[in-house]
Amino acid sequence: MPTPPSPEHDAYQPQQIARRVQALGVTKAQADAPTLLVLGVLAGAFISLGALFFAVVVTGSELGFGPTRWLGGLAFCLGLALVVIAGAELFTGNNLLAMAWASRLITTRRLLRHWGLVYLGNLLGCLGTVALAWLADSASLAEGRLGETLVAIATAKVGLSPLEAFARGVLCNVLVCLAVWLAMGGHSVTDKLLAIVLPISAFVALGFEHSIANGFFLPMGRLLDPAAVPLGAALANLGWVTLGNLVGGTLLVAGVYWLAYLRPPRTPP
Repeated sequence: MPTPPSPEHDAYQPQQIARRVQALGVTKAQADAPTLLVLGVLAGAFISLGALFFAVVVTGSELGFGPTRWLGGLAFCLGLALVVIAGAELFTGNNLLAMAWASRLITTRRLLRHWGLVYLGNLLGCLGTVALAWLADSASLAEGRLGETLVAIATAKVGLSPLEAFARGVLCNVLVCLAVWLAMGGHSVTDKLLAIVLPISAFVALGFEHSIANGFFLPMGRLLDPAAVPLGAALANLGWVTLGNLVGGTLLVAGVYWLAYLRPPRTPP
């Protein structure tokens, strides 16, 4: 008779994931500023590398729209894989800290401090990666077509209306936070990598908007072609996408799962 699988190797159940996310949120909120900034810079750099990898994969592809977008999405998974496995602090995934806040385990001040420091670190990491990619002349790959792809991506982003940018930001961070949620359910590196692949490749293939990825694409596109990526339009896009990410992560993932698993029990009359 085969030996039944050990519970230690089974995936965590959703209610267990909720409690793990809540406990991790408390720990993250207590981290000091230098730690959050350093890990935030790392996450911004990791996501930027995934974004650059995406641009390389889709450049010159003749596989058709769907397959090309999906392969690009698989390449972009590099970013969140590095964040989750190597360890870094990503603003979008850390919207899940709202679960600990809703349970009154961290204060509003702690929550906003954490998000602010991590977001700043993420953008610094993005800008640093843009500078390195520029110095490395990455845009010249594929006889300059990679640079054309990067400009086209940034141009499409600044062409979105505020409502489009906001809605795509909401949908994006629903999938990003679900990827983090699923990764929290795994025990091994393999578990976590497999959990990340489908939600992240889906948001990329579907054209949703990630504020930290845009922190790479927009400056990179502006550096390559300032006229195509006006500064005001780039900042507006980043603002609306960030707001959409915040709503998608905090309300539609953290809020829903908090209501399902962590809300206080009703006091009987």
